[in-house]
Amino acid sequence: MVSGPMLQKPLEELNRCTQSDFVAALANIFEYSPWVAEQAFAARPFAGVNALFAAMKTAVERGSKDQRLALIKSHPDLANKTQRAAGLTAESTAEQNSIGLDRLSDAEYEAFERVNNAYRGKFGFPYIVCVRRHTKDSVLADFERRLPNDAATETATSIAEICRIAALRLDQLVASSDRLAVHGRLSTHVLDNHNGKPAGGIAVELIERSLKGESRVVARAVTNSDGRTDQPLIGGRPVPIGRYELNFSVGRYFRERNVPLSEPPFLDDIALRFAVSEPEGHLHVPLLVTPWSYATYRGS
Repeated sequence: MVSGPMLQKPLEELNRCTQSDFVAALANIFEYSPWVAEQAFAARPFAGVNALFAAMKTAVERGSKDQRLALIKSHPDLANKTQRAAGLTAESTAEQNSIGLDRLSDAEYEAFERVNNAYRGKFGFPYIVCVRRHTKDSVLADFERRLPNDAATETATSIAEICRIAALRLDQLVASSDRLAVHGRLSTHVLDNHNGKPAGGIAVELIERSLKGESRVVARAVTNSDGRTDQPLIGGRPVPIGRYELNFSVGRYFRERNVPLSEPPFLDDIALRFAVSEPEGHLHVPLLVTPWSYATYRGS
């Protein structure tokens, strides 16, 4: 049975809850493991969501070996069609869908099936990673990196990843004056070096590149009078580890400003390719452009 979507709750309301209501509200922050919320309840009232998360994390750290192993085994395999048909929690479904695990190419599905089977065959429990911090390519790379580890290392790594998943779930669920440090930011701006001013009105497209499947458009925007997009291209969540491409439609911009251009323009659509390695960091990828040249750099 798939549970319903999480509704955001004020922290003050959770502080006033009975234990049963508190546990019901937080039962799936740690997948199918309400005992974590039960243990954290005794630490109320919480001054903020960071204190609440610390209490839940402490409960996991103090859990028995059997409880921690059961917590790991409660998580589904990634991109497993049989488990999807049987029903995942709403949280797991949303997390897997967020990086496209519900729409894999044949090559991607085969790659996930191979590494899932190899990992479970070696360790006896599912591979766990906080998928909201990753793209499909980086998940597959992480699989390969972790497969040579021993069971003790992977048990500890799995618990750490479960805590990352829980932090993001808690951030979505609980409204508080403080915030968990789970968000990154990807932004851009365009400077018109020909006219010496910010370039407004340039169409920008952010694409997530893929090695085994189709690349996908993550965001589209148009630069404002300050040469920036009104909102970050990615914000309010981690910026997934992976390879990206930023496309800027500069030919149309210069043409509309009556800048003399060749036909076709020497620079029409500019594509900047770059990679993200710090999901909670701030990555700024600007474009400095004339009709005949451009430059970029890694900003923050």
